[in-house]
Amino acid sequence: MKRTAPILALGLIILLASASVSLGQVQTWIRVIQASSEGSTIDPSLADVHHQLGSLFSFTSYQVLRSERRSLSPNQTVEIPTHSGSAIEITLLRQEKNMAELRLTVKRGGADILNTQVRLFSGRTVLIGGPRHGEGVVIFALSARF
Repeated sequence: MKRTAPILALGLIILLASASVSLGQVQTWIRVIQASSEGSTIDPSLADVHHQLGSLFSFTSYQVLRSERRSLSPNQTVEIPTHSGSAIEITLLRQEKNMAELRLTVKRGGADILNTQVRLFSGRTVLIGGPRHGEGVVIFALSARF
């Protein structure tokens, strides 16, 4: 009994540490998509969201401008340059077992042009319509795993 108590205590410490690490990090994937009605090209890397894009937006062409994978910690802001002098800031506000709440802020020329919060479920993708860009708009596809 004297030998098992330290082993059980060590096992409990390891279990608690691994649980706090897994709940503290959210692996995100953000894709910045140029959507327009010029042409009918669909980027092959958008196969997983092609149906969603078509049901939510009335564009005929979708091209990925940038694709980034980032690990987010609670209340840490990550900035990703997106297109034409713009950047997106992503902040993990809170995380529960199967849901993460994120704040997205799009900045252009130092000014906020879009500020929203989203709830993401692990393995799901949320599409967010963004600002005008070229002959169309930018759409952000945000996915998470945790």
